Amino acid sequence: MKKTPSSRRWLQEHHSDAYVLQARKEGYRSRAAYKLLEIDRRDRLFRPGMTVLDRGAAPGGWSQVAAQRVGARGRVIAFDLLDMPPLPGVEFHRGDINDDQAIDMLLKSLSDGGVDLVISDMAPNISGMDAIDLPRSIQVAEMALDVARKVLHPGGDMLIKLFQGAGLDAYIKELRRSFRKVIHRKPQASRARSREVYVLGRDFHRE
Repeated sequence: MKKTPSSRRWLQEHHSDAYVLQARKEGYRSRAAYKLLEIDRRDRLFRPGMTVLDRGAAPGGWSQVAAQRVGARGRVIAFDLLDMPPLPGVEFHRGDINDDQAIDMLLKSLSDGGVDLVISDMAPNISGMDAIDLPRSIQVAEMALDVARKVLHPGGDMLIKLFQGAGLDAYIKELRRSFRKVIHRKPQASRARSREVYVLGRDFHRE
């Protein structure tokens, strides 16, 4: 298939991107790893020994960071509809974590019945039209919040990617019903033109 001028520009930019080159050098599966690393340095997301759920994990950049941070005593459980090659310290499940059966399986596998942190760098397939893309991104985020409410320990955290635009404020308001603190982050590794923003919900509590 013949590449369009815009796709050729994207590929050229991608292959010359400093974070892409750094990821290749340091062995991370995606440049997104540096977004999580930056947020962790600022907000101290991870602790040794904690249990982390990575929702929509492929290709695995965030799972890699999480596994490094929680160490051998910790546990990283990753879900995605796409396949993902194995990663040291990561338990991968190919399937839909939004499914009640998957959640039941996850909870039964946890000796203390919950996870400490939910992370999600998921985004819908982008059409380029805000009227379509923004509602889709909010829907993805709403499903992530639903999962977090089912699997988080009280006091746990959730980090999720969103996009600036219609629906964001209402979603943040909904987050505040379940987390005592909500923080916005825009990592340097995010491309300047991107409307993505990361939202961190801290100190989960049940309603």
